[in-house]
Amino acid sequence: MSAVEKGQLITANRLRDGIAVFLTTSGNWSESIDEAVLAVEPEAAAALEQRAREDERKTIVTGSYLVDAERRDGRVRAAHIRERMRALGPTVRTDLGKQAEGKGAFFAAPEGE
Repeated sequence: MSAVEKGQLITANRLRDGIAVFLTTSGNWSESIDEAVLAVEPEAAAALEQRAREDERKTIVTGSYLVDAERRDGRVRAAHIRERMRALGPTVRTDLGKQAEGKGAFFAAPEGE
């Protein structure tokens, strides 16, 4: 059985192209949700929000917010389908979006599928 770590990550849209991005442990923004830093404590989540606000002021990203998520076997799954779609692309066409590139089609599916 694999260990599951639950927490929150922060997502935003990159200003130069509008792509959904996720804050990483190195403080950079990645298009891959699997690279997102997961805050398991409220203080850590607040620190992620502060870091995102700084990048909003620097006009790197816009619209940042926290998302409930879990990490299992090194893969991240957002709790809400809206966030999974933002991370991977359309759920009705797995031949499109990031899942078409082999980046987590399982995690785009609704829970239990």
